[in-house]
Amino acid sequence: MKAIVKYLLVFTLAFLLAGCQTGEGNEKVQLFLDWTPNTNHTGIYVAKEKGFFEEEGLDVEIMLPGEVRAEQIVGSGKGEFGISFQNQVTQARSEGIPIVSIAAIIQTHTGGYYTPKAKGIETPKDFEGRIYGAHGSELEKASLQAIMNKERGDASKIDMVQVGNTDYFVAMGRDIDFVSIFYAWTGIEGEIRGADMNFIKTTDFAPELNTYSPLIITNDEMIDKNPETVQAFVNAVFKGYEFAINNPQEAAAILIAAEPDLSPELVKRSQEWLSPRYKEGAAAWGVQEASRWENFANFMIKHQIIDEVEIQQAFTNEFIANAMK
Repeated sequence: MKAIVKYLLVFTLAFLLAGCQTGEGNEKVQLFLDWTPNTNHTGIYVAKEKGFFEEEGLDVEIMLPGEVRAEQIVGSGKGEFGISFQNQVTQARSEGIPIVSIAAIIQTHTGGYYTPKAKGIETPKDFEGRIYGAHGSELEKASLQAIMNKERGDASKIDMVQVGNTDYFVAMGRDIDFVSIFYAWTGIEGEIRGADMNFIKTTDFAPELNTYSPLIITNDEMIDKNPETVQAFVNAVFKGYEFAINNPQEAAAILIAAEPDLSPELVKRSQEWLSPRYKEGAAAWGVQEASRWENFANFMIKHQIIDEVEIQQAFTNEFIANAMK
């Protein structure tokens, strides 16, 4: 009997120790991605693989995008964290959806317009009379006009056709003349494919559109009732992105291992291009400037995309500031 009791005690102790080592008992939270896993998300995957979340007492489940957007899931309180964009957060706040940006993933907007060189589109003025592969938002129309203003172009002369999630390269080989992309992923994919393309960067023609895209969101209730959880999450992803900034090759390998369906060449080349841009020009990764939030909110109000918004409630640097200490 004593031998059995001794065995059970040893077994129980070993089980408890194993639970500690594997992070059992850590607080479970979910992060909802905005799109297919890509190098915008690398720091999150690094934080998970390197144990940074576990060190902060968190067990983070990375959720792939579905029919319901991250803004709706997080805003409704059915998810703790998500990936979003400044324009989406601004619009959500104007509609009373209580999401908050807690960190900017990339400091400068890397998006623009992508078109086959054979189409002869070299500047935004050339958009006139062409077919644009759109997603159907009012912001798209206002943004097109904003970048055409420099050359006195007229966006009303663009034929906008919705493309949804169509392969851009296939679409532009048929009836679409240009589309909006993020260079760090689709632009580099085009280079790998050997596509002969022009890329017209948005901020070269409309600096007012230099938004934080993407960023990490939570909701008001999490900040009010569970600030320690939010801080722990930000502490971990801060370490994850700092690691990706300093170690792009290893960070890329972590993302490839976690998401084997991704093209290894695309991930590696994208990571090399994007890592220096995560905190380019900022004091630290994740920091957000109030002036950029205010300027873009004014842009959306001016173009009647939103009526009004209390923009100071849309973002916070509090958790990034603490992570920097």
